[in-house]
Amino acid sequence: MVKEAYHPNAYLIDFRNVKLGLRARTRILNALEEISADAKTLAKHTELNYGVVMHHLKLLEARGLVQRKGSRPSVWKLTGLGQKRLQW
Repeated sequence: MVKEAYHPNAYLIDFRNVKLGLRARTRILNALEEISADAKTLAKHTELNYGVVMHHLKLLEARGLVQRKGSRPSVWKLTGLGQKRLQW
């Protein structure tokens, strides 16, 4: 049985980490590693629903992992906090 590889920052402390949420946060965090973008662009890039993207961005923002810049539409980017990926 193969285990899925989730982004290290997809796991949230004091929060129920179900597979769908972990997958969604992993896709969002991977996209944010490539580009800083507004939620609508992230939704298209990750192929997730806009509401799902906003929900997880707000969860990540509350934990200091992402931040929004500018006025609407806000551009989201990683803050650099959290666990780093292991390099092999």
